[in-house]
Amino acid sequence: MAPKDESILNLLIQLPWWVSVVVSGAAYLFLKLIFPSIDFGSMTANSFAKGISSAAPIIAFVLLIPAPIAALNSWRKRRLLDSQKGIDSIRALGWREFEELVGEAYRRQGYAVVDNTTAGPDEGIDLVLKKDGGLVLVQCKQWKSTKVGVNIARELLGVMSAKHATSGILITSGVFTQEAKNFAADKPIDLVDGTQLLELVGNLQKQGPTSPKPTPANVCPKCGGEMVLRTAQKGPNPGQKFWGCSNFPRCRFTKALD
Repeated sequence: MAPKDESILNLLIQLPWWVSVVVSGAAYLFLKLIFPSIDFGSMTANSFAKGISSAAPIIAFVLLIPAPIAALNSWRKRRLLDSQKGIDSIRALGWREFEELVGEAYRRQGYAVVDNTTAGPDEGIDLVLKKDGGLVLVQCKQWKSTKVGVNIARELLGVMSAKHATSGILITSGVFTQEAKNFAADKPIDLVDGTQLLELVGNLQKQGPTSPKPTPANVCPKCGGEMVLRTAQKGPNPGQKFWGCSNFPRCRFTKALD
């Protein structure tokens, strides 16, 4: 497996296309106008600063290259999500397309999504989601027949702890074992099976890619349903209010009240 590509060009490809335009313009202005005017107190350094200003157009052009690639990738991922017809079409996807489908689903919910860029299947984290200061780690399992077991959930929890993530999502096109469900029940890990993913994709298709970005308070990240304010009737905190999915009991996602 090839190492992860963490170069600035690869990062810009993952971000919206306009970020490359902004970075390119900022780099040009800095290298052409600001950097050469700085007095470094050394003749050699000052000469280098003035000399590099001549390379500003080339550097700005290179930083602009990711813009059309990012725009094309964004269009392709939107089309990938919108073209899904059912659970069979989702299960027919390759592992990379499956990750891209999941990433696009959460991107449409307002998350900043960073894709894993390794050259092969990754047994660790596949997507990193960021929103409202929270860090969410996502592991995708494109398993058509084998159930996702508790060991995978335990591994995800370990990485979450090491990365200081606020929560994690384990998502599959298939199903989870009961042991995995029991393990995740009292932990900040959401299990999203194939049926829930299909429901989420269907709801996002209805909303369209240009609909306003939902907030975590009113949209369930597991199924796309509406989140409603509820009061705990039992458990360790009776009387405490929390956000619960309106599709309960089909979807049991909950979120603490901010």
